[in-house]
Amino acid sequence: MSQTLDHRSAQHDAELPDIPVDVSPEQYADILRSLSQASVDRHFDAFVDVPWDHPDFQVRPDDPRWVLPSDVDPLGAHPWYQAQSLERQIAIGQWRQANILKVGLQFENILIRGIMQYVFTLPNGSPEYRYLTHEATEECHHTQMFQETVNRIGAPVEGMPWLMRRVAGLLPWAGSAAPYAFFIGVLAGEEPIDHTQKGVLRSGKELPPVLSRIMEIHVAEEARHISFAHHYIRRNAPRLGPVEKVVISLLFPLIMRVLCDVIMVPSKSFRREFGIPRSVMKDLYWRAPESRERLQELFGDVRMLADQAGLRRSRASRLMWRLCRIDGRVSRYRSEPPVVFAASRD
Repeated sequence: MSQTLDHRSAQHDAELPDIPVDVSPEQYADILRSLSQASVDRHFDAFVDVPWDHPDFQVRPDDPRWVLPSDVDPLGAHPWYQAQSLERQIAIGQWRQANILKVGLQFENILIRGIMQYVFTLPNGSPEYRYLTHEATEECHHTQMFQETVNRIGAPVEGMPWLMRRVAGLLPWAGSAAPYAFFIGVLAGEEPIDHTQKGVLRSGKELPPVLSRIMEIHVAEEARHISFAHHYIRRNAPRLGPVEKVVISLLFPLIMRVLCDVIMVPSKSFRREFGIPRSVMKDLYWRAPESRERLQELFGDVRMLADQAGLRRSRASRLMWRLCRIDGRVSRYRSEPPVVFAASRD
């Protein structure tokens, strides 16, 4: 499968057509008005739309629905995990989900602060101002419901690795200093979690109601946030200078891969807590062929976007995608299910 995907990707890179990415200011404003209106018509409140006090929403240490799904989570599919007792699988699953949520809310905290940096620079009448403040509001609710779930699980998760937490205070400044790179970073923080949550929901597996509900809310609103980032990156690609475009084309896959590992790779404290062998971690992230394939699948939409923005045309940029091990099949449309999933439905 991975060789087929690599072949298709190489052929696609060689035959990539010219895709118009520039839109008029009026068209761009219409897109943002539509996104803003969608935020008005369909939005959620962390403490209104999640019934925290309902008995079904309580987190229990004996609930088998916390077992990691084998068809979505790499750890859930590993023989080491499947050989553990049910009680231990549940505990590992709760810790794993709590840490992903903690990383997610930390990323969204950075995003909110970066958005505020960016909109501070906007002129009066900018349609981006209204949409992005809608997005920041929604992200605040996401951080609330993620943190509430982490609190209820009770695992002492730290989220991001130590170094990332230390530099997190500096990253929002990119919202005003380097907005194009900032919104690439936004996608790097949003796409892996969004892709994983969609995979979990599409799998049809029964989930703890609290986890299912916050995923449904997050996926619904994140679709608008990712849509804006895609439009922003496509629209502003032609405005990059020649040197800036070369630099961005090389940084694009690197940012994606680094932040993906921050989100997806379990922390050292997690590994120590449950005694996960080092060999298991190497297989999962990302030595085994099936793990590499999963890593590639996370970025099908992003590869499509990079192609549309003209940021994968040079040999150096395509090489960087391969070195980061996130090259592969390009999505035909945003949120296209992975080929393996689509085939299982036929």
